[in-house]
Amino acid sequence: MAQVTKLLGTALLLGCLSAVAVVQAEDPYFFFTWNVSYGTISPLGVPQQAILINNEFPGPNINSTSNNNIVVNVFNNLDEPLLFTWNGVQNRKNSWQEGMPGTNCPIQPGTNFTYHFQVKDQIGSYFYFPSTAMHRAVGGFGGLRVNSRLLIPVPYLDPEDDYTVLIGDWYTQSHSALRKVLDSGRILGQPNGILINGKNKADSEAPLFTMKPNKTYKYRICNVGLKTSLNFRIQGHPMKLVELEGSHTIQNVYESLDVHVGQCYGVLVTADQEPRDYVMVASTRFTKYMLTGTGLIRYTNSKGPASPELPEAPVGWAWSLNQFRTFRWNLTASAARPNPQGSYHYGAINITRTIKLVNTVATVDGKTRYAINGISHVDPPTPPKLAEYYNVADKVFEYNLVKDEAAAVDPIKITVAPSIVNTTFRNYVEIILENHEKGIQTWHLDGYSFFAVAVEAGRWTPEKRKNYNLLDAVSRSTIQVYPNSWAAIMLTFDNAGIWNLRSTMWERFYLGQQLYFSVVSPARSLRDEYNIPDNSLLCGIVKDLPKPPPYSAA
Repeated sequence: MAQVTKLLGTALLLGCLSAVAVVQAEDPYFFFTWNVSYGTISPLGVPQQAILINNEFPGPNINSTSNNNIVVNVFNNLDEPLLFTWNGVQNRKNSWQEGMPGTNCPIQPGTNFTYHFQVKDQIGSYFYFPSTAMHRAVGGFGGLRVNSRLLIPVPYLDPEDDYTVLIGDWYTQSHSALRKVLDSGRILGQPNGILINGKNKADSEAPLFTMKPNKTYKYRICNVGLKTSLNFRIQGHPMKLVELEGSHTIQNVYESLDVHVGQCYGVLVTADQEPRDYVMVASTRFTKYMLTGTGLIRYTNSKGPASPELPEAPVGWAWSLNQFRTFRWNLTASAARPNPQGSYHYGAINITRTIKLVNTVATVDGKTRYAINGISHVDPPTPPKLAEYYNVADKVFEYNLVKDEAAAVDPIKITVAPSIVNTTFRNYVEIILENHEKGIQTWHLDGYSFFAVAVEAGRWTPEKRKNYNLLDAVSRSTIQVYPNSWAAIMLTFDNAGIWNLRSTMWERFYLGQQLYFSVVSPARSLRDEYNIPDNSLLCGIVKDLPKPPPYSAA
């Protein structure tokens, strides 16, 4: 830790605003300094307040390689507390860096905090965003990619270039105005538009990307929006899916892809069409009125403008479900380690626990709340992770208000309370996500990848297990559940810490559709979890408590 501190001090002394790699005998360090502030932008033609990082919107890309150490010094120049989370990065043994309200005290206005996390054995396409209040509605998000080490091959040739495409719905109201809407008991209306890398319309004067003829490019497409599933397509160019949230996939070719909120896809696109401009399209799915955002791709030898005729979007959720079923794990490709992905036979492991979770919505004291099994989460003043570590959890929350079986849940009765579910370290579990509502749901689990073994219409019963894909389901961290449908995911709770399971649809998250899984190693060993960092912010009832004994090295 002393060496890290020394390196950090050196990097900050240099005032680095971009990454600086320091190669030691240990894994490389990359340092970033982020100045987070308000600024005025007009992506939909209306001036509005946005959250900028180093005056950039979207924020800067983090480009890393597996096992790199990422050190981000965040200066909060906003007028509200702030946290950042790293969507899809597992933070193995290190939920201290997760950046969720249940794991970390927020960075107060006018202060700074340094995150230090390692991207360990992960490859793939991810993103970061502010996890506090409604901040992500107005920016603060950016791409985060983890490349494979040189010694670990990927199942495709190196692309000519690697592009990040951040798509999402967008509101012209400020984050504080959107928050007031939710706090008043109402829900957000339809968004005002769709953005692609911060722009709404293709601009012939400023193409987002360029491609050389007959070269192949990787596009990393992430839906960073608030609530809306989007379909993404590129005029005249099919997309070969090669990676999905950290997993190499069977390389099927698609004319368009449904990208649900919080999801990321890596595709290959070859510039083998006539040399001119082409339009990328992102349009809303499952909404009454379609909203569309466009961006321009230009061939370097372009001889003309893009065609005004845009590719059509698919219709209905059955199409989307069928597309999901075509996504398969590439069993022979190496993951971040040399062994093939398929060497992990997840379908042969005995399930030790089944947790069935149903999302509901109701009013509490006249205000809308969203819940899981009847419990609508609210963040206590002391983050549950700190309460556990300081052995004062009983003063902050009650465990297991959410029960494993949702059969007895009253759909119109909701209890508002911190929601933390105990788990047994290293147990292999099955989680059923059941959606009785008329709208699509999308879920994300921090700290893990899980196997999405089934998504089907109707209600789940144990007999449905015969339909599970127990061979080549994709290992991922986000899954959609269609209206009146269910999804089944399977994983081993082997990453000690406290981890957020949440609706990625932010009004639902903000109004309670989330919980935390507490995964405690009984050994209290550094083998299983890192000690609390020296620079951790303290708040609530642990602020003045003596630090507990550190974990042992055994």
